[in-house]
Amino acid sequence: MKDKIEKGDIVLINKSGKYHNQVGEVSEIDYNIFFVKIVIVKLGNQEETFEEKDLQLQTKKPSLKEVIASVDKIIELVDHIVHSPTKEKVELPNRLKYLKLDIPKLDKQLIQKNFDSIDKILAAAREADSSASFWQEIDPNFEKISWWIRTSL
Repeated sequence: MKDKIEKGDIVLINKSGKYHNQVGEVSEIDYNIFFVKIVIVKLGNQEETFEEKDLQLQTKKPSLKEVIASVDKIIELVDHIVHSPTKEKVELPNRLKYLKLDIPKLDKQLIQKNFDSIDKILAAAREADSSASFWQEIDPNFEKISWWIRTSL
């Protein structure tokens, strides 16, 4: 296996049995008494334990560099959001810039506070104009940031 499986990665279970061909997110890594890597995979609302050899890496968790690039992409696109109150038009780019600065520091509270504020502003903007084409670029970038925050802090 080229890439080691890490917390936050998306994996395919290739072990025959109940979970064969299911896809899940790695929630924890451990080792048994024989130093075999044990991977705890979240499958829906439950977690199951597998040996690393029973899993196939599907998608790596976003790197710090990828997350910062996603923040930059959203910063570029926020000017297109026209159906927002003036306060949010100013606050959204500022919150995104703060988030970009906070991410490398790994300060969980600051990152989560800014992320939650950005999420609320974007949700309100989406409610006002959900058909705009820029959402097709904002959504995957925002999901990448969300994934990184959920699995890195």
